[in-house]
Amino acid sequence: MTPRPRSARTLAQAKVNLVLHVLAREGTGFHQLETLFLRLALGDGVAIRITSGGIVLDARGDAMPAEGLGPTEKNLAYRAARAYQSATQWPPGCQVEIDKRIPVGGGLGGGSADAGAVLRILDALSPHPLGERLIELATSLGADVPFLTTESPFALGWGRGERLLPLPAPPQRTVVLAFPSFGVGTAEAYGWLAASRGNESQKSWSAARSLGSVQQLGEWETLARLSSNDFEGVVDARHPGLARIRGALAAAGARVARMSGSGSTVFGVFEGQPAPGGLSAVHAEGARTVVTRSADSVVAVEFTD
Repeated sequence: MTPRPRSARTLAQAKVNLVLHVLAREGTGFHQLETLFLRLALGDGVAIRITSGGIVLDARGDAMPAEGLGPTEKNLAYRAARAYQSATQWPPGCQVEIDKRIPVGGGLGGGSADAGAVLRILDALSPHPLGERLIELATSLGADVPFLTTESPFALGWGRGERLLPLPAPPQRTVVLAFPSFGVGTAEAYGWLAASRGNESQKSWSAARSLGSVQQLGEWETLARLSSNDFEGVVDARHPGLARIRGALAAAGARVARMSGSGSTVFGVFEGQPAPGGLSAVHAEGARTVVTRSADSVVAVEFTD
């Protein structure tokens, strides 16, 4: 009998939120969300090797912050490996290696993408894979992790991100990511949003109601019309440079210019390349830029032994 593979790798692709609506807060403290997730070509390299005991995490790469990723036991990739081990009593141990290319804490879901990649790799290597139950495990780790555990590049998400409707991805486009010199804490952003709303009730957004057919969500004309982010107003009030960056991306030809997640990354979606010199106003705001593309597929897990 051929022995099972003991090592594999994949690309933990970043995401942006083309739509992000924050709804009511539950008694548990979590908010209900409605969002349109889109994966990018940019991602962290994640590799796992099954070992005889213990979970070891090694992270390095160009996007590693100078202070590192913090305590290992709080890292989402480590927590994902531990959650899989607890749920299945396998593996006895593993070495997780991450090549960080997604900037940390910018709203691109880097940590969540790493966690999703860990779950996908372990399930591919496992002698008794969880299959569809993997999403249940992902839900316990955070709102972005379920989507980033699926093999869908584009999806509508509801609830805490666990209710997903995979959709055909829109045509690939150039995506310019603008990274300001500061981050925005997720907890802070939620606090600002709650304070701005007071007791105001939030109406639920529904793509199905807005469009009549979710199939139109695969068209950039529709996406440009619908794109919105509930965090932008309250974050702009503290960091007005983000609104100027969005304006500069739009002036450079972006069909969609939004903040992703709770920030601080801003992205622009372009039919072609930005106009010559079009990003100079972005750079003038102290932001660096990376050019990538939207994804029309998810990179598969590849066995490496």
